[in-house]
Amino acid sequence: MAEERETAAAVAVPRTRLAREATELVRDTTSELIYHHSRRVYFFGSLQGRNRDLSFDPELLYIGALFHDLGLDERFHGSGRRFEVDSADEARRFLRSHDVPEDSVRRVWTAIALHTTPGIPAHMEPEVALVTAGVEYDVLGIGYGDISDAERAEIVALHPRPGFKHRILEAFHAGIRSKPDTTFGNVKADVLQHFDPAFRRGDFVRTILDSPWQE
Repeated sequence: MAEERETAAAVAVPRTRLAREATELVRDTTSELIYHHSRRVYFFGSLQGRNRDLSFDPELLYIGALFHDLGLDERFHGSGRRFEVDSADEARRFLRSHDVPEDSVRRVWTAIALHTTPGIPAHMEPEVALVTAGVEYDVLGIGYGDISDAERAEIVALHPRPGFKHRILEAFHAGIRSKPDTTFGNVKADVLQHFDPAFRRGDFVRTILDSPWQE
């Protein structure tokens, strides 16, 4: 994959060794779809941080954005864990191998692990909130009008999204269909219900009523 420009819509990718090595790792180990999506998440998350007047660490936001969907890759299909946790664990291993302080590691791990859990990240540290904000913008179009047409177009020109809606749903399905139980209580159950007619989502009420407790 050719080298891209490192700036779009007045947002710059951090020019650090950590960011550069993270870029190389993710670009070399995941699909072009996920790589471009993850970079857009960083740009859109950064702009939402500007819009919300949040002070954040661009390097930590960048790592969180880059790694957030790595757990969808085929090598994790048999892990038995939520793909978000596999993604977060990979980021933690990478950061610890670079002697990043544990509080920073925790922020990135949490940002990735919670990015499909609506209603929680926005109340946490800015890096946690903005990974989710970037994902929600790129995948769901939440806050679409918060970013100007010109800024959006510049980011998409840098990291195109042809057929993205259907391709990302296919990637979600491929990443979780072998471990359907991990979707209990999270939005990815909707993906399996859409693609797999035999899938039956977990029922929280039924789980309570069928528990071994008598009352």
